[in-house]
Parts: sequence; C-alpha cells; structure tokens
Amino acid sequence: MPPHPSALLEPRKSPVQARSTASVEAILEATIQVLVTVGKERLTTTRVALRAGVSVGTLYQYFPNKSALLQAVIQRHLDEVTEAVEHVCQEQETATLQQMGTALINAFLEAKMRNDPKTSVAMYSVSSDVDGARIVRKMGVRTNKAIVGMLKTSCEPLTRDPQIVATMLQSAMAGISRSLLESASPEKQFEAFRQELIFFVCTYMEAASARPSMRARGR
Repeated sequence: MPPHPSALLEPRKSPVQARSTASVEAILEATIQVLVTVGKERLTTTRVALRAGVSVGTLYQYFPNKSALLQAVIQRHLDEVTEAVEHVCQEQETATLQQMGTALINAFLEAKMRNDPKTSVAMYSVSSDVDGARIVRKMGVRTNKAIVGMLKTSCEPLTRDPQIVATMLQSAMAGISRSLLESASPEKQFEAFRQELIFFVCTYMEAASARPSMRARGR
C-alpha cells in the first residue's frame, strides 16, 4: 500500500544531537532564503543544501523532498507565533480586557511579521501547497485554549461565553494578518493594521464585558 500523502511531508527523523539540530536549523533557514530569492517553483533540495552548507545526503536524512522542507518551515513559523500568543496570554492573566486585547494583538502581529516582510509573504504563499491548513487548525486549537484561559482570569467579567469571544478574536486576527500579507506593501501597512485591529478588538471586548460602555458612562 502506498504511503499516505501526509506521510510524504513528514521529516524522516528528528535531530537528537547539537550538531544535528544545528544542521536542521541551517537547512530550514536556507530553505527560507532560497524561497525568497528564487521562488517556490525554482526551489530545489540541491539549492537548499548548497545554501545551508550541507550535502544533499545530509538534507535527505531529515527531509525526504522539497514539500517536506516547506512544510517544516511553515510548522516552525506557526509554532513561534502560537508560542508568542501562549506566552502573552499567561503574562496578561488577571489584567483588564483592554490590556489583554492590546497585548494579544501586539504579540500576535509582531510574531507573524517578525521576519522580513518578504519572508512572511513567501511562507504564506506556499502554505496551501504543503497542507498548511492542517497545521493552522492544529495551532488554532492551542491558541484558542490560551486565549480562553486568559479571558477567564480577567478582572472584568465577560457577559458572553469566553470560548465564543476567543474564537471571534482569533477570526479577526487571522483575517487581518491575511489581508496584511496579501497587501501590496505589508511593511507600510503594518502599523495602520495593528492600530485598527487593537481598536476593533478592544471595542468588541468592552461590549462583551459586564462593565458599562464608554458611551454609556459619558451620558
């Protein structure tokens, strides 16, 4: 029986020694560099190995093909974004909803665009080619759990189900990051998108809280 398609994208083995870990990191960084330089169509395992300073044989010890390389790069990037969200959610426990929303958006967008904008755009462009949706769903479960956990500790109780609020926040974050990466100049649009998303999220969270809204307090 032929292997399942997803199995063809899995790394052959995981590095267990410092030297092996360094080789894998060099290969992944080289994959990004080649992807940005020549594009996904011209990216080859030979080009990546040459850029990484390793033999093609060494590369194949960890990654069976080009698709596995690209998936590993996407996985690593989304892991970093998810870990940033988990970290900020822990930091913001017991804070106000506005503080939570602001910190969450800042951490998410900064992690999403931590690389050079061209790198972020390049990784986004190949995501659909290597089952990126599956990785996104997996990371989404972790992100949702972290946000729900944070919201439940807020000093301002919510009047809505934290699970629904967290899902709304995730949807807004995902939509804006996608629009940003698909824009003509992500680096120029970043600050405007960040400010508007913070405003949107904080306004929504205030409306979902038990405390009076700013408009009501002003009457």
